[in-house]
Amino acid sequence: MQKKMNYNYAFVFYDVGEKRVQKVFKVCKKYLSHFQKSVFRGEMSPSKLMKLKAELEKVIDKREDFVCIIKLMNDGVFGEEVLENGNMENGESLIL
Repeated sequence: MQKKMNYNYAFVFYDVGEKRVQKVFKVCKKYLSHFQKSVFRGEMSPSKLMKLKAELEKVIDKREDFVCIIKLMNDGVFGEEVLENGNMENGESLIL
């Protein structure tokens, strides 16, 4: 029997049709922090994850849209590096 994992951190990124972009954005914004364009991330309980997925499934067109949810046990198990995009203040690079 496979053990069910309880994830508590998630990344969501998407590429959806123009008519649905704002709807998907609003759903993601309810549960996660907006990180960059169509990327969200943040703490996520298992019940919130179920609600997020259910709401997304109501607004996307599964034949045309792409939504990816990366689930992690916590925010301490991954390395992240963000390279400068030209909009940083004081010429600083951001490395997390």
